[in-house]
Parts: sequence; C-alpha cells; structure tokens
Amino acid sequence: MKKTILSIFSFMLCFPALIAQEDLTYQKPPKEILELVDVPLAPSTILDSDGEMMVFLYRDQYKSIAELSEEELRLGGLRINPVTNINSRARYYKNLKVKSIDAKSATQVKGLPENARLANFSWSPDESKIAFTHTSNKGVELWVLHLKDARAQKLTEAKLNANMRDVTNWFKDNSSILVKMLPEDRKDLIDTETAVPTGPTISVSDGEKAQNRTYQDLLKNPNDEYNFEQLARSELVKVNLDGTSEKWMDAKMYSSISFSPNGEYIMVNHIKKPFSYLVPYYRFPSETNIFTANGELVNKVNEEPLLEDLPKGFMATQTGRRNLQWRSDKPASLIYVKALDEGDPEVEVEFKDEVFILEAPFSGEGNSILKTKDRFSGITWGNDEIAIANDYWWNTRNTRTYVFNPSEPSETPEIIFDRNYQDRYSDPGRFVTTKNEFGQSILKLDDEDAFLLGAGYSEKGQFPFADKIDLENGKTERLYQSDYNDKKETLVEALDIEKGEILVRIESATEYPNYYIRDIDKKDDITQITSFENPFKSLENVSKEVITYEREDGLELNGTLYLPAGFDKENPEEHPMIVWAYPREYKDKNSASQNTSNANDFTYPYYGSPIYWVNRGYVVLDDAAFPIIGEGEEEPNDSFREQLVANGKAAIDAVAEMGYVDRDRVAVGGHSYGAFMTANLLSHSNLFAAGIARSGAYNRTLTPFGFQSEERSYWEAPEVYYNMSPFMHADKMKTPLLLIHGEADNNSGTYPMQSERYFNALKGLGATARLVMLPKESHGYSAKESVLHVLWEQDEWLEKYVKNKKEAGNIEASEEMKD
Repeated sequence: MKKTILSIFSFMLCFPALIAQEDLTYQKPPKEILELVDVPLAPSTILDSDGEMMVFLYRDQYKSIAELSEEELRLGGLRINPVTNINSRARYYKNLKVKSIDAKSATQVKGLPENARLANFSWSPDESKIAFTHTSNKGVELWVLHLKDARAQKLTEAKLNANMRDVTNWFKDNSSILVKMLPEDRKDLIDTETAVPTGPTISVSDGEKAQNRTYQDLLKNPNDEYNFEQLARSELVKVNLDGTSEKWMDAKMYSSISFSPNGEYIMVNHIKKPFSYLVPYYRFPSETNIFTANGELVNKVNEEPLLEDLPKGFMATQTGRRNLQWRSDKPASLIYVKALDEGDPEVEVEFKDEVFILEAPFSGEGNSILKTKDRFSGITWGNDEIAIANDYWWNTRNTRTYVFNPSEPSETPEIIFDRNYQDRYSDPGRFVTTKNEFGQSILKLDDEDAFLLGAGYSEKGQFPFADKIDLENGKTERLYQSDYNDKKETLVEALDIEKGEILVRIESATEYPNYYIRDIDKKDDITQITSFENPFKSLENVSKEVITYEREDGLELNGTLYLPAGFDKENPEEHPMIVWAYPREYKDKNSASQNTSNANDFTYPYYGSPIYWVNRGYVVLDDAAFPIIGEGEEEPNDSFREQLVANGKAAIDAVAEMGYVDRDRVAVGGHSYGAFMTANLLSHSNLFAAGIARSGAYNRTLTPFGFQSEERSYWEAPEVYYNMSPFMHADKMKTPLLLIHGEADNNSGTYPMQSERYFNALKGLGATARLVMLPKESHGYSAKESVLHVLWEQDEWLEKYVKNKKEAGNIEASEEMKD
C-alpha cells in the first residue's frame, strides 16, 4: 500500500497541475529529444549554371527569443523592423564558404562582417560574383562576394531599404548594382501606441462585392498608412564595385524591379494610393514603367487599380494586364496576360486568358501570341518557333502543356499534356533549361526535341527519370531512370543534358543528403562533390518504412511508420503511438490513393516533427494520408468529418493489426489545418487518447469567404461551415487537447484568437485542455526557446495522457473518490 502511494505521488510530481494560468518560464524537453534539436545544420548550397562553383551558406537552425523581440511593425501584410529596415522575420546566414566542383574541401570566405546576418543573395550576370546584404544593428549594408578569390567586399553603409522585394539588381556590366536606398527625406514614424487620434477610422462599402480571404497584418488607420508609406519609399541608387554611387531615380514606393535580358531596359513597378484596410500591399494600386539603363522613361506599360473586389472563386483574377515579364529568349521583348472572361470563373468562354507581346518602345496593345483554355500559369521560352506554355484550373485540378510557335500565332498550339496535376504517377516532369547569351534560362532543345526531369512516383515506388521528348508528337524516350531501392536519388539539375551530366542528390533514411554529378550515359559513373555528415546519430537504428492500408471504403492510404530502436517486429509489444497528419482535398479517388512517401527520405527532425518521440518509446505514424475527396458535383468538404474519422480509424487499425500499438494509447496531432483536423477528430470520434493542435483555426464563421480549399462562402454553405467547426461542437469534446499558438500568427485565417476562444469554450464546458500562447511567434515557430518549450509541452502531454494513460486515469478516479 505504501509503495502504491509513493508511486502515485512520484507520478504526480512529473506533471504540474493544470490550473487556469501557470507562471512558467521556458522549459527544455528531456535528453532524448534535446540531443536531436541542438545540432549544427549542414549548409545550404547554391551552384553556378555551369556546375563549376558551389557556395555553402551556413546558418543557425533557430533564432533567439531576443531576436524575435526586436521592434516590429505589421503593416499592409508586411512585418518590418523599422530600425534596420528589413523583414523582421528574415532568416539570416552567418558564414559563407566557396568550393570548386573538383576541390577536395571548401574555402572560407575572407572579409565577412563580424556577427554576420546575411541575406538577399543574387548572382552577377557572368556568375563571377554574388551580391548580398548584411544586417547590422543599424541597418542593411550591401556586400559582394568575389568567387575567384573567395573574398567579401563591403560596398555601402547601412542605408539599404530591404522592406520590400528586389533589394538588389545587377547591371549587365557586372560592375554595378541597382539597389533600394533609404530616401534622404524620410520622415519620422508615428508611435501608434501613444499617438492622439485625429478622428475615427472609417471604412466604406459602395455596393460592390469584396469577398476577400481573412488576411492579417493589414493597415488599420491613417497612422498605419503614414508609417507604411515612409517604410515603403526608397530611392533607386546605382552602386559601383569601386565604392562610388549615384542616384538613379527619386523616391517612390518601389515594389519589383527587373532588367531586360540584354540589360538595356529596366521594368520598375511602384505602389500608389489609395491604400486598403482589406487587402495586403500587393493588391494596392500600382504603376509599371519601362526605363532605359540610364534612367530615362520609355513608356508606362501598366496601371493596376486597387484590387478589393475580385469576382468570387479561387480562379478569379483581375481585368487588364497582369503577369508582366521579359521574354527570356529575346533581348528586350515584354509579355503580359489579359483575362478573356472578365476575370470571373463563372463566365463561360472558349479561352480564359490571352498572352500578348510588346516590343520597344513598348506602346500600344502589342500582338497576341497565345490563348489558353484555362488560367495561364507560365511560359518556358525556347526560340523563334518553339515555346512551352501551361495553364491550370483549380476546380478540376487540371493542367495543360502547350507547344506553340510564338512567331506564328495563327498556328494552333499543340497540347502535349492534359492531366490532373494531383495525379503524381502521370507527372511527365519539368523541362530542362539552359542559359543563353543573356544569362537567361531558356528551353534546352535538340532540333525538335526537348528534355524532361521527373520525380518518378509510381505504384512500385519512386524512381526519378530523365526523358527526351519529341515536341511534334509528344513521344518520349527514356534516357535514364534511377533504380535505387535502398536510397533516394533526386535529379536536381541538368548541367549538360547532351553530355549526360546531371547534378543529383542522394540520401537514405540514415545517410545525410549529398550532391553528386552523374553521367547518365555511363550507369556507374558518379562523382561525389559534397560530404555532409549525419548530425542525428541517435536515429540511425530507428526502423522506418512506408506502410499502405485501406480505408473502409476501399481507398488505399499510406504513411511513414517509425519504430523505436531495438523494436522486435517478430515478438512485438504494444507501444503508445502518435499519428501526425494534414488533410488534403482531391477531386478523384485515383489521385488521392497515390503514394508519394519514400522510406529512403533522410529522417530529418525539425521543430514541428513528431519523430522525436520515437526516441521516447513511441511508435510514430508520420504524414499519414488524410485525403478528403469530392468527385463530380460533390465538394470534398461536404463529407469532411466522416472522411476524417475514416482516415483516422484506418491508420490505427493498420498499425494495431501488426501488433505494434495499444489502441487505447494513440495520440493525434497536427499543425495549422492539421490542428483543425485534430480538434475535429477528438470531437467526433473516440479513437484517440489525446490530441495536439498547433496554430489552428476552429471557428469557420471567422473565415466566411472561404478557407483552405473551400471557395464557397458561409452564406452559400452555412451547414458546411457549421459542421466543420470544432468550436461549434466544443460540447462533444471528451478527450484531452493541447492547444499551442503563436501570439503573432500572420497566417490567413489562423488568428491567435481562434485558439483563445476555442480554449475558453472547452474550459467553460469542462473539457480537459491546455492553451500555450508563444510570445512573438508567428504561424511557424522560430525562436530556440519557443521550440524547446513546445517540445517540452508536447512531451509532458503525451507522457501523461497517452503513454501513462491508465495511471493518469487511476489518479483522477482516486481524486474524485476523495472529493
């Protein structure tokens, strides 16, 4: 009896009582998890187009909470540090190394700044140099990396304005860079916390429908408008490598900047007023002009109005010109797209979009070169006679690939692929490109033939391939196909497809990804060019496999199953299990049942991963398939709850039938839409012992004009919004639920309020729940202190309500009897 009391007392000490609020500092998870978090990252890698020179970029895996606590303004969809004038959430690299392909080791770059915070990397046209920025405590500086001698050179003081995109753009001479600089006449910002209002904030509806998604970080009042304008304004300055500079253009709210392929013209877009309190900055009014490289105006080529009132539907778009871009195979030809259906998906027309080309001096309408049956999605340029275009339509999940003659628009384009883009087994791959004399990527051609690199998903597994395709008839010839069964090979880039040279990445579950050059004409000719070590040694003996199983309606599902090191499959013991998932919508069962998981993917734990718990004695079913299908006229969400529960039951049944898990000790978890899934599963089934829901949305009436893949509004489908909202069914929650949310979540729809209000409902109705709000964190978590604490919270929750569920139940029963 004394032993039992001591055991219960010891168990209770492991878990702090869940009271209304806890005064808790940041905690760290146990050693088995901690040793997988606090490890150095292998560098990111960039390679020049000739495949001769590599640059390694090193960074820390996480920021500190002190960095996240630096001053931040949230305006027009942007998050800005007003002191340094760069995205307050930017991820920085701290070191650079350079390596030629045939060198044995990398060379440390000399002359980098102390406490480097590097970002905004861009190649010079001849790829001999890379421009980048360094963010000091005063602001953003311009630097250049000289690859030949691995030397960094500082070009400016901390005067760059990196609050908007296209901070640096190289002139064609490779010796000067066009940058955004802080204007000399910038005014002081208004302290919105202490400023005395001059009047109320007023919004007006003029009768036009404006069915927008629930964006965050929007402008809210005139003070926000003023601050946004000050932070968005820049002067354009030409900075030379000898350190001299000259103003190129006066201050405006410059957004995008793009040089023509020959470098003689520059397309410049700037934002204009009026601003909006409904949509982010990229839907504010804007104007696009073409200038010479000397800054002389050639022509205004576009003026976009404020986009608050687009037609309904995911395929809605603006009227007038859009998608302005340079044609990459020509010196200076501009293309743009116009909707032929007034931007309204409901308007029935033979062709949805039309593509035009404008030659210098870029006036008038230009010439039509292509019409697409659905919404235009891009062109890969080849030459005067050959180009590849794509369109797509979200509602049907369909995409087409056209071969067309840009010089003869009267010729009917040939459709070589017409397919469901969710059907990964039929994916023909991406077209191989090469660099032309302008340094632009264009279609690699061999007379009438082009080349494709494919991911190679199939019923038998993943076997990436390289094909040659006859563009006249669409017939393909297989040039190479990976035959690894114990490793995964990714065809990264064709360095010289005619010589058979392809940059590949090879990995396995325990072998860290490394880069190689493969000669596809000689099967065993492969040269390793990087040697990164596996930093996660404690996972090397973990069992990993992709399992397939059936849902009750016969749909084939899959997931990646991890078993603890030393797990005896021949004489299995029942372990606790974690199912981690994210629902995905499909319009056909064939695509939904396809397996795109690969057991040979390197096992890489990251902050949001459940893999850590395999080292804590749990079976983990990660990336479990949770398809939601709506074929024909039926929409996936019409039966969302029923399909969720069927997916969950199938996952548990599959692993339980192997004898690996205790059905009574299974947890479910997910992030964002996966959190929404988790709350629904716990409300509408008794399959799980506990749940973890991170950064989710739980009341769909707060996202009334669509969410995720639901494009119907609340007023069109109120029963769908009601049935799918866990908040509306909080009274059904009988399973312990851990809610975690970043206080600064900027994701559309997942307001921090979603978790706060849902928790209040659960608490009011007597459910077992815990709410953890992470200071300064956004939709994803980036501070090391936050990440470690999240892992601690999840571990405590799983240990109490899953692994030790029976003991916890006995304690609670004992407490009830005592009362």
